Amino acid sequence: MHTESTNVNRKVAQGAWTRASLIAAGRKLFGAAGFADTSMEDIAAAAGVTKGALYHHFAGKDALFRAVYEQVKREINLQVAPSFSEPAPWDAVIAGCHATLDAHLDPEVRRIVLYDGRAVLGWEVAREIESRYGAIVLRGALRGAMNAGVIERQPLVPLAQMLNGALTEACVLIADADDTETTRAEVGAVVQRILEGLRPSV
Repeated sequence: MHTESTNVNRKVAQGAWTRASLIAAGRKLFGAAGFADTSMEDIAAAAGVTKGALYHHFAGKDALFRAVYEQVKREINLQVAPSFSEPAPWDAVIAGCHATLDAHLDPEVRRIVLYDGRAVLGWEVAREIESRYGAIVLRGALRGAMNAGVIERQPLVPLAQMLNGALTEACVLIADADDTETTRAEVGAVVQRILEGLRPSV
């Protein structure tokens, strides 16, 4: 009985390792070459597993890409969360929005999230994942700022969703720019101005 349990645990651990290896390989290849130019054979080889093992864990390239996309969004969330959790509510909103822009400067993140995400997954799926990982920390910071009276109280969910959408488009603008540094500075200034417009009228 003990041997059976050990074998099951070993099999579960091996399966988890294989899945994680495939996602890691997929992220690297999708990030470098893009979805269209990455094959399942390339991913299996990079992960050091058979193509059969790949299909055991993922029904196809789209399914693997979705897992990679979710992981990247989760990582971005973890990266920006400390900024959105600054002690001063107004600083949290400002710092979090700027951190969101900076998190998308990474070339792998840019290609997976900004270029291929909606094209591969479809608008609805990409938006659902974005709402879970992107808008949630922003919503928390906005709620704190409203409670502290540093921005005007208004419907929270629409505000967070619309601001999150604006940040996403801002990231695309920066990614497409010939001069990334200058565009990042310009976009940052515009975001700052938009956020200032949320402050209570004196």
